[in-house]
Amino acid sequence: MSLLPTTSELVARARSDLRVGLPVVLTRGGSALLILACETATEARLDALRALGPVIVALTGWRAATLKVRVYDGDIARIVMPEDAGAAWLADLADPARDLRAPLKGPFREERAGDASLHRLALSLAKSAHLLPAVAAVEVADWPDGLTSLPMEAAAADLAENALLHPVANAALPMELAQAGRLHIFRPDNGEVEHYAIEIGRPDRSKPVLARLHSACFTGDVLGSMKCDCGPQLRTALAEMGRSGEGILLYLNQEGRGIGLANKMRAYALQDQGFDTVEANHRLGFEDDERDFRIGADLLRRMGFGAVRLMTNNPRKVEMMGAEGIDVVDRVPLVTETNRFNAHYMDVKRSKSGHLL
Repeated sequence: MSLLPTTSELVARARSDLRVGLPVVLTRGGSALLILACETATEARLDALRALGPVIVALTGWRAATLKVRVYDGDIARIVMPEDAGAAWLADLADPARDLRAPLKGPFREERAGDASLHRLALSLAKSAHLLPAVAAVEVADWPDGLTSLPMEAAAADLAENALLHPVANAALPMELAQAGRLHIFRPDNGEVEHYAIEIGRPDRSKPVLARLHSACFTGDVLGSMKCDCGPQLRTALAEMGRSGEGILLYLNQEGRGIGLANKMRAYALQDQGFDTVEANHRLGFEDDERDFRIGADLLRRMGFGAVRLMTNNPRKVEMMGAEGIDVVDRVPLVTETNRFNAHYMDVKRSKSGHLL
């Protein structure tokens, strides 16, 4: 095996580079695009980028709609960066928390010529790094040695694929709600975050197991936030598995519907301004839900389960499990109490996200 990095390892390196403010190069045939994440761009790096050519800023269609930018590339927009704009202007474009402080960012000049495929890949890469989906980019013929370079086709395929999950360790873990517990740690091969499986008792792999796919929620699961129903759902599921004597709870590190904790807090700040959960995600430039439930199906298969009684109110989870070859023989409703802080959130889950509440 070569000592050089694989595509997955290069993508992992690129995520890290963007998070610390380093540029990344995306290539396709004879074309190359040098990109900076708007969120982490500094004046010095922006000046160096500008020295290479005209800077184009790519935004998702959702963020473009908020800024009243015309979208000519389907799901993304490209804006020509003005010569007198700096890193603060990029931050204003990317972060809706700054919309009230800097409401007048235009007029904008949209870029319509050329292929936007590399810009679209750049936005996908920023999302995967849990950064705001907005990038500054310049077309280049060559670039400084040492920068991470990604070929478009291979990088796009890697971002779209479900990473292989490898078991790392497991041990008995008695819990207040389920004493016969065992915690399994799984690590993906692409440098992303680990995911966990909490096995209760010794479920028979030949029969449907009571299962729950639970997305990480630091605010609800750990801090007891009353703005969502995540904490109560987690405890209710574990308690039911404890009473049943068996079950499997998959704890997937997809905080904030897959946008990360920092962006989730940005969404919360927008909710304080009157936007609902879906509207806040859109203003940030994200889809309603960025999670990938294929991870849950992969974990179930790796642990020997082919059929489940799925504890969920979300029909999308049932559909995804079926599409991935996991037989959902029964949907078990997960009933929790509503409070005055999360009542509107629950209404939006029902009306916009299709949850069966």
